[in-house]
Amino acid sequence: MNASSASQTIKLKRSGAGSGLEPGYWQRRDRWDWLFALLTLAAGALAFVRYGQAMDVYETAILLGALPALIGLGWFWRPLRALTLGVGALALLAIWLYQTPAGADLARADQTFLLKYFISSQSAILWMSLLFFMSTAFYWVGLLTRAGQTFELLGSRLAWVAVSLALVGSLVRWYESHQIGPDIGHIPVSNLYEVFVLFCWMTALFYLYYEDKYKTRSLGAFALLVVSAAVGFLLWYTLTREAHEIQPLVPALQSWWMKVHVPANFVGYGTFAIAAMVAFAYLIKQSAGETRWYKLAPLGLLGVVLAFEPIVFRQPQHAGGSFWFVYFGIAALVVTGILLGRRRIAQRLPSLEVMDDLMYKAIAIGFAFFTVATVLGALWAAEAWGGYWSWDPKETWALIVWLNYAAWLHMRLMKGLRGTVAAWWALVGLAITTFAFIGVNMFLGGLHSYGEL
Repeated sequence: MNASSASQTIKLKRSGAGSGLEPGYWQRRDRWDWLFALLTLAAGALAFVRYGQAMDVYETAILLGALPALIGLGWFWRPLRALTLGVGALALLAIWLYQTPAGADLARADQTFLLKYFISSQSAILWMSLLFFMSTAFYWVGLLTRAGQTFELLGSRLAWVAVSLALVGSLVRWYESHQIGPDIGHIPVSNLYEVFVLFCWMTALFYLYYEDKYKTRSLGAFALLVVSAAVGFLLWYTLTREAHEIQPLVPALQSWWMKVHVPANFVGYGTFAIAAMVAFAYLIKQSAGETRWYKLAPLGLLGVVLAFEPIVFRQPQHAGGSFWFVYFGIAALVVTGILLGRRRIAQRLPSLEVMDDLMYKAIAIGFAFFTVATVLGALWAAEAWGGYWSWDPKETWALIVWLNYAAWLHMRLMKGLRGTVAAWWALVGLAITTFAFIGVNMFLGGLHSYGEL
C-alpha cells in the first residue's frame, strides 16, 4: 500500500465511511447550518433587547424556547432555513417601510408601493389566497396531463411562495396590531380569520415536508384541495364580516396560554386534514378499476357531501350567497372530475403502501400535538374560569376528536389496522374535526365561540 492509499484509508476510518457508520449529528452540520443558527440567535437577541421590557416571564420563556426549536427544525429539514430567512427579511422590510421620522404610520399601507400591493398584512394574505388556488390548479393539471412533472413542480413552488406570504402577512399583522395601540397588539391567532390563515400555511407546510420526504408531488393535488377550501372560506368570511380588521382581544384571550395552545391545536387540525386527503387519494387509487356502481356509491356519496357542504354557510342574514353558489359549482365539478378520471389519476399516485404510511404518520404527529393542545387548554381554562374542564361544547367536541384519533392509532398499532377501513375512518375523522372547529361555533356556541359565524 502506497502512502496516498494509506492516508486515504485513515481519512475514511476517521469519517466512519466504509465501516457502515454514519457521521454523528454534529459532524453532519455544515457551514450553512451554523450560519442559520447564528442568524436565528442574533434575531432572538435583537427581539429581546428591543422588546424585552414589554415581555412578562412567560413570553420571555417562549422566546428562549423558540430559538433552539427553530434552529433544530432548520437543521432537521433544511428547506425551513431558506423559508425562515426569507420570511424574516420580508417582514423586516415591511416594518421598515412603515417607519417615518415621527414613528410608525399605518397609513403608509396605502401610500407605499410594496406595502400597498405586496407585503402589508392584508396584501400578503390576499396573495397567499391567490397563490394557493393557482398551486392547486397546477397540481391537478400535473396529475392529469403528460407534462405532469413540470406542472407539479410549478404547483410546489407556488405553494412555497404562498406559505411564505402567509407567514409574512401574519408577522406584519402582529406588528400592525401593536401600532394601533399597546392594549390592542396580540399574536394573530385570536379569531376565525387569523386561525384560518394559520391553518392554510401550516397544512401546506406539513404537506410540503411529506412531499420532500416521500419524493412524490402527485398528492399535492389532493392535499391542496383542503387548503383551497379553507382559502374560500377565508375570502367569504372577509367579504361578509370585514374580518381582516384588527380587533382588541376579549378578556379571556388576554393570556400567554393562547400563544401556545392555538398553534398546537392547528398542527393537529392541519395534519388530520392531510391524512384525510391522502385517504381520499387512497380510495380513488383502490377503486381505479372498479366498474360496479354499488362499489363506487360510497365515493359518489362522499362527493355529494363535499359539494353540498358550502350551502351550510349560506345564512340569510349575511351577504355572499352567490359566492357559495360558485363555490358549490366548482366543488361539484372537481368531485365529478375526480370520479370520472380516477383511472388516469390512479396511475400517477404513489403506491397504496406509501399512502397508508403517510396517513399513519400524519395522524400520529397530529394526535401528539392535539393532546398537548388539549392539556394546555385545560390549564388555560383553570386560569381563566377556575376549572380545568366544564363540558363546554368546544371542550366536549375536542374530547370526541381526541378519542376518535386515539382509537384509530390504537387499532393501527395493536390490531394492524390498514387499507380501506383506515382510509374511511380518516375521512370520518376530518368530518368530526371540522365540526369541532367550525360547526360548534355555528350551531352550539359556548364559552369558546370567539369567532361566531
